[in-house]
Amino acid sequence: MHSEWQLQEAKSNFSQLVKRAAGGDAQVVTVHGKPTAVVVSAEQYARLTRHKSKLSAALLNPEIGIEDLDLARSSDTGRNLEL
Repeated sequence: MHSEWQLQEAKSNFSQLVKRAAGGDAQVVTVHGKPTAVVVSAEQYARLTRHKSKLSAALLNPEIGIEDLDLARSSDTGRNLEL
């Protein structure tokens, strides 16, 4: 599959470029041989730009109870070293 396009080629075949990107194959557009832009599907874009919540927001969520958290710690004290 063709995944790298020169700008002029991308303009001439834009619908084909978009269809391939929509199919899940990211398409790279180059200008003077240098990668300049990437066309990805809307689904991939949404996944890449999804707002990630902070840990504090998750912990303050009233739907999470103490019973939902695993607070167990390992009893392993590490390895013995001789200095």
